[in-house]
Amino acid sequence: MDPITTERLILRNFRNGDAPDLLAYLRQPRASCFLSLKLDDLDAAAVEVEARSRSDEHIAVCLRGTGRVIGDLFQVPEPPDTHTVGWNFNAEFAGAGYAVEAARALFDHLFTVLGARRLYAYVEETNVASRRLCERLGMRKEGLFVEFISFTTDADGTPLYENTMQYAILRKEWRA
Repeated sequence: MDPITTERLILRNFRNGDAPDLLAYLRQPRASCFLSLKLDDLDAAAVEVEARSRSDEHIAVCLRGTGRVIGDLFQVPEPPDTHTVGWNFNAEFAGAGYAVEAARALFDHLFTVLGARRLYAYVEETNVASRRLCERLGMRKEGLFVEFISFTTDADGTPLYENTMQYAILRKEWRA
């Protein structure tokens, strides 16, 4: 993917050297949907960066001034013209508007450059920050999937199921 530049950010592919920044927010993922991506050490982060660098699915979100990776976006194409999207950011940078700035740039790229017709995101009902981000991006809530998925278990090993919301936006809605 060619880098995308915004006022304060650069969106680009992951590359060698990003491991410490990725480890900073995946050592203890905030959202349960990212628990499977938990990284234990710098070596594991380097392996993950190498894997991410080979595709456009995961996009590093970097501060323009320093190049520091503060989070990532992901997009997975579903032919012919739909993409699932999502995000994961370092809590240290929360509240500064970086997530909405990065996601807007990605959405614009997907709609205008890649010709996407529809984007959608799954968000756990308890993830208020991501729900608000979806709404700030103009996405509409399409549904609630009750006890849809489990990312954790209780002490006995019984899956703990979470309610998941689906948000979406069409290209014609984005342009409006």
